[in-house]
Order: sequence, then C-alpha cells, then structure tokens
Amino acid sequence: RETSFQLGQVASPDDCWLGSRGLRTMAVRLAQHQSSALQIAQWLKTRPEVAQVLHPALPDCPGHDLFVRDFKGSSGLFSFVLNGGDEASRAALIDTLQLFGIGYSWGGFESLAIPADPHRYRSVTKRDAAGPMVRLQIGLEDPADLIADLEVGLAAFSAAKV
Repeated sequence: RETSFQLGQVASPDDCWLGSRGLRTMAVRLAQHQSSALQIAQWLKTRPEVAQVLHPALPDCPGHDLFVRDFKGSSGLFSFVLNGGDEASRAALIDTLQLFGIGYSWGGFESLAIPADPHRYRSVTKRDAAGPMVRLQIGLEDPADLIADLEVGLAAFSAAKV
C-alpha cells in the first residue's frame, strides 16, 4: 500500500473531478468522433497516395467481423498506410498538417497525427505493407477542414516521395 502511494498510483481529487466532468459529455463526443472519423477514412480510401485504410468499421478492414460482433460503434482512432514513400516523405505529410497536433491523447477534442511503426514491435507476424503508416485521432473539428488539411499533407507526401 505504501509502495503504491509512493509511486503515485493514487488518483488525486482534481484528476477524479476532471475525469467525472468529461464523462458527462462523453457520449456526444464519441458520436462525433465516430461520424467524423468514418467520413475521413472513406475519403482517404479514394486517394491514390493511400494504399490501405485501417478502420475497423470499414468492411474491408482486417478484423471487421470481430468489430461488428463485439462493438456498438467506433472511435476517432484509425490508421492508414501510404502508397510507397519512406519515413522522410511520411514526415513531410505530418509536418505539413496545420490542424492536426502531433502526439498521443486518444479521445480528446483535438485531432492528432503520429507516425506509426508496428513492424518494429511485432515478434510473431511480419508486417507487409505498401509504405509507411500514419495513425490519426479525429477530434471535434469540422471534417471538411480536416480533409482539406490532409489533402495538403498528402500533396507534400507526394512531392517528397523518392
């Protein structure tokens, strides 16, 4: 017990209050995350710069049958695989984005983008992808604005491709 207290595994009253405050609007936020993320994922599927969109609510996503069986809806978190390119061209895409922050804070109000490299952590199966991967958290911004931002980022990716 003393060890857990010393290591900080006890939530402070302020943290508990912030968590409970966020729960009041969670259903509304999650519905918007889901709607916006699906709209953006479907748009990304139409882009020649994108080889694959990994969003469990999309019928062609690996594991979609498990998603349908086990979940009532999706969130704003999904990934996409770029069509060719390398880490530098992926960095050009992410660095060009204006509305997306960089970082981890899944479920928040802001949209985020990070480079994702699952092949570095796989030990059983090998990742066989057409190019580098980007993970997105779609926040509460207007999806049309986020699509416009991604369009600029994808143009930067194409220009930087070797």
